[in-house]
Amino acid sequence: MSDDTIRLVTIGRIFRRRRRLLAVLAVVGALVGYGASVVFPPRYTASASVLLPGQWEERELLTQVEIATSSSVLDRVAAALGRPGVSGADLRDRVSAKTTDGNIIKVSGTDDTPEGAQQLSDRLAQQFVAFAARIAGGGTDTDAATAPAALRQKVVETNRRITDLAAAADPGQTVESVQARTVLQKLSTGLEEAMEKLEQAESATDKSGLVVMGPAPRPVGEAPPTRIQLIIAGALLSVLLGVVGHLVAARSNRRTRTEPEIAAALGSVVLGTVDVPGERSGRRPEGSGPGALIRRLLGVDTRWDLPTPRTSGDEASRRIRYRRLCARLRDRLPAARRLLVVVPDGDEIARRAAAHLVDEAGSDHTPDSPSDGSGDGSGGGSGGGSGGGDLTLRVVEVPVSRPMVPDRDTESGALVVLSAGSWTAGELTGIAEACADGGYEIVGVVVAGTVLARTKRSAGRAPDDAAPALAVRGHATGEPV
Repeated sequence: MSDDTIRLVTIGRIFRRRRRLLAVLAVVGALVGYGASVVFPPRYTASASVLLPGQWEERELLTQVEIATSSSVLDRVAAALGRPGVSGADLRDRVSAKTTDGNIIKVSGTDDTPEGAQQLSDRLAQQFVAFAARIAGGGTDTDAATAPAALRQKVVETNRRITDLAAAADPGQTVESVQARTVLQKLSTGLEEAMEKLEQAESATDKSGLVVMGPAPRPVGEAPPTRIQLIIAGALLSVLLGVVGHLVAARSNRRTRTEPEIAAALGSVVLGTVDVPGERSGRRPEGSGPGALIRRLLGVDTRWDLPTPRTSGDEASRRIRYRRLCARLRDRLPAARRLLVVVPDGDEIARRAAAHLVDEAGSDHTPDSPSDGSGDGSGGGSGGGSGGGDLTLRVVEVPVSRPMVPDRDTESGALVVLSAGSWTAGELTGIAEACADGGYEIVGVVVAGTVLARTKRSAGRAPDDAAPALAVRGHATGEPV
């Protein structure tokens, strides 16, 4: 899986095979979210609206938003609240302002209680309006207040003067008439300038008249993130981290999965693949104590990344694979057809496949009796329909941490049986070196996989029944097993 694209089926397999672990992670994440809600108390937010009369450009509205949250306004808000130890700098993270449709600025305040949030929002709106009016009015300058009336008076006087001069002007082309018309033109220009100043003054007066559109309503719910949101977010985040952790672990997995990789690690060739019915094994992973019990309860004592076993035929079709494999072994071995079947310790699928293989080869010896008593390698029992009793197999389980196989006796070589995706290349290389150190040449590799049986096993023979007597552990004794 380390080189495969992550698909939805992979995510589904994680949820299906690790549902108990993910459920525990969700509960833990929810508890963490609840703890965060206790550490950080709930907050409440109230908002008040301020109307800006007149025509305003967008950049002017943005300027007013900045003024509403400026330090000058916040210092006045802190003084108006009268809370000991609360300054304008402390309120900076608890207030906000934004523009809405219709020249309206909405100012908001956040506090630990609904009453405090309402009070903070109202004080912010009031101080913002007062500060904006002070800026527009020029502070204590009284000329700005009397400017519109003075301009209007000037317009009236100018109009009267123009009228008088126009009546007294000579309509001819004399010097006096020309001068009179020149004066009238200057007065008309002055009138236009006066009108422009009057309009500007009125516009400034209108813009300075900010209005608070009522008190801020008292909030009835908590501001996000609420306690429920924190609990849900903690649960979802924990499940997501659990899935990502599984995917990262699968990506970094270096177990050999393909036949070329397995053959290269063992320095041999793959003779074939065999099927093992995907029954629940009676053997659990080794280990005892609280740690093993917890892993078993969480469902992490078995691997999740193994693909779903494919549907197989009946037992007869599976036995054909073993018989053909035995035929290939006879073709590759000399007259003394005795083999040491090496199974990695803990590989339950390979152990069962080796038991089936021994059964098909017709081997009836026990671990204490490597042959049927003749010792020449030509005995070993009937082939069980595979043609002669000339193939004798002896099964040993080798620990991959410190692999050691028995010293070579009368075997012609070693046959490695394992399941794909269970062992790394380094572990398989260690088994190959152990076989070479014991004097065994690996004549081939058999890859075992699980399948789903569609029919019940026939009552003629039960291959798994021979497993306890045939699959024995190899030890570093050098003696026949």
